[in-house]
Amino acid sequence: MACNRVVLLHGPPGTGKTTLCKGLAQKLAIRLAYKYAESHLIEVNAHSIFSKWFSESGKMVMGMFSRIHEMLEDGDAFVCVLIDEVESLTAARQAAISGNEPSDAMRVVNALLTQLDQLRRFPNVLVVATSNLTGAIDAAFIDRADIKQYVGPPGVSARYEILASCVAELRRAKVIDAFDPLLAFRELQPLLPQPPADFALLSSLPPSDSASQAPRHSMMLHALAAQCEGLSGRALRKLPFLAHALFLHTEAPTLDHFLGALCQAIQHEQLSRAQLGHGVQPT
Repeated sequence: MACNRVVLLHGPPGTGKTTLCKGLAQKLAIRLAYKYAESHLIEVNAHSIFSKWFSESGKMVMGMFSRIHEMLEDGDAFVCVLIDEVESLTAARQAAISGNEPSDAMRVVNALLTQLDQLRRFPNVLVVATSNLTGAIDAAFIDRADIKQYVGPPGVSARYEILASCVAELRRAKVIDAFDPLLAFRELQPLLPQPPADFALLSSLPPSDSASQAPRHSMMLHALAAQCEGLSGRALRKLPFLAHALFLHTEAPTLDHFLGALCQAIQHEQLSRAQLGHGVQPT
């Protein structure tokens, strides 16, 4: 059975594909520590291996893989090769066929694919690649990928955890007044009403007489997370910054005030994306 040890993560931008690849390399380095004394992560930006000088691109590819081969010859080293934005390789091949790029661009891509085949004889290497343009991925590379995994936008539970971690960091930095820590999603889930309550309704309710406001604040944040459908993790982490920069005008606001500003920031982001044609209409 053939195994190229090539993994392809594809999906929309900002969903953490590159971060997942780095995390996979780190996890494998830990789990294989009993077998390999050291581990290496080599990051390759596909668009950076092309040179304007004729035949230089091929030399760069050969030089890069020669160094990788030297590392792989050491049986005590595990090597993970990360190829980011691998779709740029396909763009170069298509442009070379149409005559928009010199034939040197096609030769360098062919050389890269050939070098990937030569890595199969090494048991201590893993190639991971990312792409956010699935229609432009080279069919030759797809054939070489053993695992093709889609990484989509985060679900509501992940969106809640991302926003909660941002709020916790603002609390730690004393940007927001001290408040009871928010509940983790697994703690909040049994308390959520069916159907989920609207943020405006939750924010209009007076504070309860209980000592802790964590459940109420957590439900409010969950309602905001539900409004962020379609936003990537990268966009979610920008929302607290937008809320503080655009919609708060006081130092150390309360959590209620910050969540209200965060609601405005979400609507602002959705409206901006709708105007650009890259996102859902604001709710």
